[in-house]
Amino acid sequence: MAEKFRVERDSLGEVRIPAGAHWSTTTQRALESYPISGLRHHPKFVDAYVMLKWAAAAANRESKALRPAVANAIMKACEEILAGKLRDEFPVDVFQMGAGTSFHMNVNEVIANRANVILGGRLGTYEHLTANDHVNFGQSTNDTFPTAMRLGILLMLRDHLHRPLVDLERALFAKGKEFDGVLKSARTHLQDAVPIRLGQEFTAYGEAIKRCHATLGFARRGVAELGIGGSAAGTGLNTAPGYREKILKHLRKITGIRDLTLSPNMCEAMQSQRPIAEISAALRNLAIEVNRICNDLRLLSSGPTTGLAEIDLPSIAPGSSIMPGKVNPSMLECANMVCFEVIGNDTAVAWAVGAGQLELNVMMPLMQHKVISSIHVMGSLCRQLTDLCVTGITANVDRCRRYSESSMGLATALNVHIGYKNAAAVAKEALHSGKTIIDIIREKKMLTEAQIAKIMDAKKMTEPGIPGT
Repeated sequence: MAEKFRVERDSLGEVRIPAGAHWSTTTQRALESYPISGLRHHPKFVDAYVMLKWAAAAANRESKALRPAVANAIMKACEEILAGKLRDEFPVDVFQMGAGTSFHMNVNEVIANRANVILGGRLGTYEHLTANDHVNFGQSTNDTFPTAMRLGILLMLRDHLHRPLVDLERALFAKGKEFDGVLKSARTHLQDAVPIRLGQEFTAYGEAIKRCHATLGFARRGVAELGIGGSAAGTGLNTAPGYREKILKHLRKITGIRDLTLSPNMCEAMQSQRPIAEISAALRNLAIEVNRICNDLRLLSSGPTTGLAEIDLPSIAPGSSIMPGKVNPSMLECANMVCFEVIGNDTAVAWAVGAGQLELNVMMPLMQHKVISSIHVMGSLCRQLTDLCVTGITANVDRCRRYSESSMGLATALNVHIGYKNAAAVAKEALHSGKTIIDIIREKKMLTEAQIAKIMDAKKMTEPGIPGT
């Protein structure tokens, strides 16, 4: 049975729209013009834009720019969408016309149609209100899209990334404490180095995640500064008196984000998307550190018989379709790929942020898609990495100890007692003979047994100080 359509008109002419759709002409034109990726906007970004429209209606009602009945219907429609209704009515591709006008009008049109029905009208007739004149009163894509983009990012950071990052950080610190007594050899240049405790390595990993989280928090402050009320060019044309202050109040209420602020310069907030570049860079730096840590864990767990095998990872899946019993560091490999994705997303964001021209940057749809996508995958990854990998890591204590006792790095402790040149000779002889450093210095009677016991204590070498003094 053929799908039924209704016909609506805009300034460009007639448009056929599916009869039951809550969107209107601009959305339909976007669906026909930009079938690019099949990717829709993230649900949290939809939430952010709808929250913004709710706050705008509340502010305009308070300013008497909208009749209470119209504003209330718009707010009711927004509340229904936030509660889960009409969620399939936002089909515009993430790659669309510049600045995000297609998606902005998609939001306006769906809210307008639903509000019109709430007031007793019929779908697609707009007897009581319209998308442009009422839902969008005092607004422009140019100030609402960047505001919704920031709100979406803030909501995602709060709801999807913050807790997984805290949990990952705590899990790494907990392993640092658990492994604090496990002696092993450090490695620099992938070669034997001085003794270190396995717990020190894991505590350092926890500290790295903690610092990345702090950097995200710093970048987040710029994102919380909004240019809403700038209208088309940052001048505030067609906005009611006090609109900016009123909408900020209502945005804080509906989002629960209490530290939202207004940009002191609306033109700058529209011209520059620097805060988006900053948050994207912070996500990239997090990805770089997570990737580095995961690479270390893959090395430390390599084996089980021909690698380092200092730690064991939880097994989550068979590792080979042909080699029986093989188990791979699968969660870590997944993490590497996610990190590469986030790093690539940041490159796209950097180009987009740098593409602003005069009073507007029109590449915002790409920015929001990439940043929110990065937050989404990093949050999901950190949760899985903690639960399926880090918390289940165990130490191969004996293997670590053997590496510690046989490391050429032990010779470093001899420097202040027999000199660098003599210590290097001891290390070289030990390597070629297959004997330990202690064996050589004992054979050559370079130190007394008491001195050997004090100087060659590997655990003392893992703390500041001069061994044997």
